[in-house]
Amino acid sequence: MRVVVTAGPTREFIDPVRFLSNPSTGRMGFAVAAEAARCGHDVVLIAGPVALPTPKGVSRVDVVSAREMCDAVLSVVGLPDNPTVVVSAAAVADWRPATCARKKLKKRHMDGVLNLVRNPDILKRLAGVERRAGGNLRLVGFAAETGDAVCEAVRKCREKRLSFIVANDVTEPGAGFGVETNKVAFVYPDGQVEQLPLMSKRSVARRIVRQLQHLYP
Repeated sequence: MRVVVTAGPTREFIDPVRFLSNPSTGRMGFAVAAEAARCGHDVVLIAGPVALPTPKGVSRVDVVSAREMCDAVLSVVGLPDNPTVVVSAAAVADWRPATCARKKLKKRHMDGVLNLVRNPDILKRLAGVERRAGGNLRLVGFAAETGDAVCEAVRKCREKRLSFIVANDVTEPGAGFGVETNKVAFVYPDGQVEQLPLMSKRSVARRIVRQLQHLYP
C-alpha cells in the first residue's frame, strides 16, 4: 500500500526573519516512514523544516508552511491505484499571521498586536476525500495533548473520520518533543483505547505500522 506520512513542524512567517512554530523535531514521523518502507510499502514523507536525513527507500517532499503541507498531501493522495494510508504525525500550526510583511518589521513600527487566521485542517480536508475514495483511503492522526490526551483524541477520531489516532501527553517524562522515546495510546472511534508503555520512537513506529497493515487485510 501507499503510506503518506507528515512529520515535523510548520512555520508561519510574520516577516522574512520571524515566524510562529513549535518544538517538533519530526523524529516520530520519520520513524514511521522508515518502518513502513522497511516493511515494503510505497512511502511518501512530507516533511516540515527539520534536520533529519531521509530514511532509506522513502520519497521525500519538503515544505515549510501548513498550507504547503496541505497542498502536498492532497496532491499525493490524489494519485490513483494503491490503497493509501495517511499518517498525520506533523505538528501543523493551527494559525498563521493574517499578513506577512515583505521586509523585516522594525520594533518601533510594531504595536504588539498580531492578527491571526486559521490554517486548513489537513485531516478534515482528507475526510472529504475519504468519503469519495470508496474505502481506498484510510486516515490516522496524532494528538499531542497536555492532560487528558485520550478524551480529546476520541473526539478528534470521530470528528475527522480517522481509523485510529495516536495520543500522548507531552508533559509526561520521556513523551514530549525532542526526545528519543514516547508513551502513547492508540484510540479508536468506538472509544477503545490501547495504552502502550514508554518505549523508543522506533518501537512505537513498529506498532503503528503493524496497526496500519490491519487496515487493508
